Amino acid sequence: MDPSASSSSAADQVVRRAAVIARHLREHAGGTPSASPFLVPAACLCYSPPEVSEKAAFDSREMRRLMDDHDLEARDWLFRVMEENRLFCPRRRGGEKAFVAPDYNQTKEQQREATMRRIEYLLGRGVFEGWLTGRGLEAEMRKFALFECVGIYDHSIAIKLGVQFFLWGGAIQFLGTKRHHDKWLKDTENYVVKGCFAMTELGHGSNVRGIETIATYDSNTEEFVISTPCESAQKYWIGGAAKHATHTIIFSQLHINGTSQGVHAFIAQIRDADGNICPNIRIADCGHKIGLNGVDNGRIWFDNLRVPRENLLNSVADVLPDGQYVSSIKDPDQRFAAFLAPLTSGRINIAVSSVYMSKVGLAIAMRYSLTRRAFSISPNGPEVLLLDYPSHQRRLLPLIAKTCAMSCAANFLKSMFVRRTPEANKTIHIYSSALKATLTWQNMRTLQECREACGGQGLKTENRIGILKGEYDVQSTFEGDNNVLMQQVSKALLGEYIAVQKRKKPFKGLGLEHMNDPSPVVPANLTSCTLRSIMFQTDLFCLRERDLLNRFASEVSQYQNHGESKVNAVNLSYQLAEELARAFTERRILQTFMDTEMTLPAGALKDVFGLLRSMYALVCVEEDASFLRYGYLSLGNAAAVRKEVMKLCADLRPHVLAVVSSFGIPDAFLSPIAFDWIEANSWSFLNTD
Repeated sequence: MDPSASSSSAADQVVRRAAVIARHLREHAGGTPSASPFLVPAACLCYSPPEVSEKAAFDSREMRRLMDDHDLEARDWLFRVMEENRLFCPRRRGGEKAFVAPDYNQTKEQQREATMRRIEYLLGRGVFEGWLTGRGLEAEMRKFALFECVGIYDHSIAIKLGVQFFLWGGAIQFLGTKRHHDKWLKDTENYVVKGCFAMTELGHGSNVRGIETIATYDSNTEEFVISTPCESAQKYWIGGAAKHATHTIIFSQLHINGTSQGVHAFIAQIRDADGNICPNIRIADCGHKIGLNGVDNGRIWFDNLRVPRENLLNSVADVLPDGQYVSSIKDPDQRFAAFLAPLTSGRINIAVSSVYMSKVGLAIAMRYSLTRRAFSISPNGPEVLLLDYPSHQRRLLPLIAKTCAMSCAANFLKSMFVRRTPEANKTIHIYSSALKATLTWQNMRTLQECREACGGQGLKTENRIGILKGEYDVQSTFEGDNNVLMQQVSKALLGEYIAVQKRKKPFKGLGLEHMNDPSPVVPANLTSCTLRSIMFQTDLFCLRERDLLNRFASEVSQYQNHGESKVNAVNLSYQLAEELARAFTERRILQTFMDTEMTLPAGALKDVFGLLRSMYALVCVEEDASFLRYGYLSLGNAAAVRKEVMKLCADLRPHVLAVVSSFGIPDAFLSPIAFDWIEANSWSFLNTD
């Protein structure tokens, strides 16, 4: 080919393309080049509050009463207490609006001291009054409510309080007797004593039964001698140990006359009044973490530390002066389970706080998507609100539905706990394990999606969502690894199944009564009306759960018939175990959501609850492959579910601002991008606080 011809052809193409672009620009400039310029500057973007265009069909305050469930006035009081004090770092970002959040630019040491100063201030304001010495349902629920509010401000404060009141204080309440209550509870409530909870070790986390710390009884001195026999036995991740704690609960293997009696709990002092580490104790810092740097996590070694016999927490078992071991619970497994009781309230707090963090993330992301625009669908048209894109709705609205459903489940869990009876302990353990795992996993997915939905603004620490991911990631690990907790759930369900088969009696408890009924039948063709009906959703979730329980039991039995031990048979059936635990938990969440919906009179709020409930149910179906894997739905019906989710997104779109407003998060606890993000980023507010 002639090079000159090729060059000429390329030049002609450039000329033609330039002419097309020029003609396009002239057309959209409204005339000829002589009449107006080719390019007209676009008008500057301006912020319009979403309340101007989004009109609520229901009273968000009424929905908040359902979501928060209790102690709304106490919550609002504590929010104001934190907003009004400089210790909580109020920062102005645009106009008169101020936001409160910890200063994450501080060093680890500075964050720890700031956390303690805030706790001391809240103590002075009476926030913790009755947290350990109060009695009755109202006192317990108020404690939950105030704890949740503090966590909305800062996870580090919540963890410090959780260790002080729910782990250290809870262990004394649950595992101690009157002598311990009288000596320790009031001083703990007033922070005269700062406690920590030494259970986790370097070599043993979830497997508490395997911890290696040893407590040997010396009958000559009536003391327990506590030692760390090897490096893997060092206590690890102990909140408060590195800096502030004066005392600890030590979980260790109790040895008496050469016989191990299993895990027991002991009170020990680790620092004196001046903050000096006590003799026979070594403490090291766990160091900087991906989050929660306001918590002083530490490691502890015990070098033949002696503690008085009376420091054994003895509600479950005791050692008499002569060394005789006595316990009202003869079964070692049941006795061990009783020693883990303090962890239950911790798991409940974790589950509930994860829901509130999802609410924070969604309130921020949703308000931003109602004011941020991107791209236009016509040449001269306005840019489109992010939330008016169906794809953006599909990203966020199912998360709102799940968060609302899980909020109802969290309220159910708290209510069950404060009304607990000894007979209900096993049930509470199963539900708290299932919901702690499910709600914390969902929180991390929600925060990630919210972060991405806010684009680059989601990366800024002041906009909260990104930093919350690091702060809350640990929830899937502490107070029980999520995967381990879900295995415990499936094992408990298997135990119920085997017991029913042996007794030849109906299922009773854990919501498994549906197993006594005939198996539900899914219609061949699912209409929109059917997909949104409570009966269909309940039947489908029960069908999945009953089939997976039967499959799990059958597979375990088959492995055992081939010579495997029961423990190994369960381990080999882990896939069905995971699916079953998920099915059980999602069915329980759906039930609590429906129960809340049923309390509402006919009207707009009940209609919106119905939309949210249907969204929750159908998104769970869409996300779980077991509905197709085991044939609960045909391919056609699965496609119908997917289409219905998109319809629900469109139906929920007009209500989203009212729904996130019902979350009850004060403006100051959200972030700048939830409001006038243009003014908050303007030059004039660059250096204002």
